[in-house]
Amino acid sequence: MGKSMRLDKFLTEMKCGSRSEVKERIRRGSVCVDGQPVLDPGFRVDPEEMRVALNGETVGWAETEYYMLNKPQGVVSATEDSLHTTVVDLIADSRRKDLFPVGRLDIDTEGLLLITNDGALAHRLLSPNRKVDKVYLAHVTGRLPADVVERFAEGLTLKDGTALRPASLTFLKNPEEAGAAAEVLLTIREGKFHQVKRMFEAVGGTVVYLKRVSMGPLSLDKALKPGQYRALTEDELSRLAGMQSQKAGWGGV
Repeated sequence: MGKSMRLDKFLTEMKCGSRSEVKERIRRGSVCVDGQPVLDPGFRVDPEEMRVALNGETVGWAETEYYMLNKPQGVVSATEDSLHTTVVDLIADSRRKDLFPVGRLDIDTEGLLLITNDGALAHRLLSPNRKVDKVYLAHVTGRLPADVVERFAEGLTLKDGTALRPASLTFLKNPEEAGAAAEVLLTIREGKFHQVKRMFEAVGGTVVYLKRVSMGPLSLDKALKPGQYRALTEDELSRLAGMQSQKAGWGGV
């Protein structure tokens, strides 16, 4: 047998109910394994080899899931929240109940967010030692200093004294072209609390719009509107898997 696990654990992980609800359904005879009723919640199943059905409907198995979400404003980067819709709530057709966002975007920030249950991958993407590039599109108001690009590249110090790693700032549109706000791309290699907003505040600017466009080898699919998502492609999964053998410092700033 390959991946052996308790029947009640399998059904719980596949969002068929809480552990107690699943046990009750099993004991009522609502669950069959390879066509035969099973009344023991502790019965061992191999979800890759055995067919499990609840009330006659096959329960699909997915050990890991990976979704690219274009996070909309007003949604929180969490697994549960009593006041707001969460990013996990948006993944309507997922099989697993243990999905989580890899990192966080502020409630008013849009853009790329990876939703998965792969903890090892999350660690590789978020570990400070990996120095994974995160690229943001920002609209910034205020008069930025003439040497802002150089100051970001040298490693900025925030107003509270926090020293940051070097970052890359590129102007897409200057305020004269864009109206009231400059349009910039900012690449950072860390993820401190409200970091992008605090970086511009430290040089006299205010971020009025923020969107993450890439993270490591993943780039936001331009076809995804805010709130939409899709499963990662085989190529994207392959590039993420390749991070395992990469030295710290994916990409260049």
